[in-house]
Amino acid sequence: MVASNPMELEKRLSSMGFDLLSYKEHNRVSISLLQKKTISRRDLINFTFHVEQLTKSGVPLLDSLKDIRDSIEYSRFTDVLQTVIDDIEGGKTLSLALAEHPQIFDKVYIALIRVGEETGNLPEVLKDLAETVRWQDELASHTKKIMIYPVIVSIVVLSVVSFLMMYLMPQLLPFIRNIGTEIPLHTRILVGVSNAFVDYWFIVFSLPFVVYASIRFSAKRSQVLRYLIDGLKLKLWLVGSLNTRIKLARFANYFAMMYSSGITVLDALTISEDMVDNLVLEDSIRRARNNISEGSRISDSFESTGVFPSMIVRMLRVGEDTGAMDEALLNVSYFYNREVKESIDKLEPALVPALTIILGGIMLWIMMAVLGPVYDAVSNIRI
Repeated sequence: MVASNPMELEKRLSSMGFDLLSYKEHNRVSISLLQKKTISRRDLINFTFHVEQLTKSGVPLLDSLKDIRDSIEYSRFTDVLQTVIDDIEGGKTLSLALAEHPQIFDKVYIALIRVGEETGNLPEVLKDLAETVRWQDELASHTKKIMIYPVIVSIVVLSVVSFLMMYLMPQLLPFIRNIGTEIPLHTRILVGVSNAFVDYWFIVFSLPFVVYASIRFSAKRSQVLRYLIDGLKLKLWLVGSLNTRIKLARFANYFAMMYSSGITVLDALTISEDMVDNLVLEDSIRRARNNISEGSRISDSFESTGVFPSMIVRMLRVGEDTGAMDEALLNVSYFYNREVKESIDKLEPALVPALTIILGGIMLWIMMAVLGPVYDAVSNIRI
């Protein structure tokens, strides 16, 4: 259990029915590193669901939090719950207490809890939050499951290529040179690649990681570079379209949930900008928000960004015309959720043949480069 001082530690243990026997002081660096740790999405789902069920049943909030704290196995989240309970007992609201842990509860989570407290609809807000977090968890799990096979195939491809370049080609190279025929260009290229693998293997294997780290470091320092990279992420073959749908689905979910909870359109868009985690989409949402603040219709503002499909714009326009904007936003959220699921289901059938073609192309190139000179030498033999 982590506490800021021995008195607080003793108080927490006493509230749980334990006595303080011993403690160990850590320096601030260790404590700050510990506080950066987060919890699993499953823990967040269970917490949200249990608080919603208990508060809906009429159990006081503090009693609900204490019941949850006592019912789970001790972990980092136990200390977080105890801190939240202490803050609420000290006079803070639930949203203010949760805001002390931004690594666990994001801005949207805090904003919706605050709206639920102000409107008296906290159980309903918690129910929507639990469903949204559960949807994100299912999406992440489904994506990881689908990517297992492509990752395995990619590792096999890299292993085979490395074996051929570093072991097989050096043994075949004297045979190819002793054939006596002119070595074709594609064979010379293969020999050069093999020599690079053998002589500079440490550069070949470390280069992708160095390039990746350099790009990330440069993107953190340069807003222009990060904008270009985020734009490229949305246009990559196969995964670009899926990446766009996932981020827009997340935005649609949060936007619909915040609007239906009573948050104004402008405030909901301001909060949602940080949720898409992409500068290109953030800029589009910001431009739409500026147009709305200047008096433009919501549907026209989203249409002017050029990011949202025409079907989404039509749904928003119908919602404005009928006065049922909350229902229109929920339809947008449902549409994107379905699009994401369908896109993920289509991704694996597209990746498998693509990886197979890449592996087959590499093997064909190596076979032609190795067997080509042998075939030329044999064809020149006259009986």
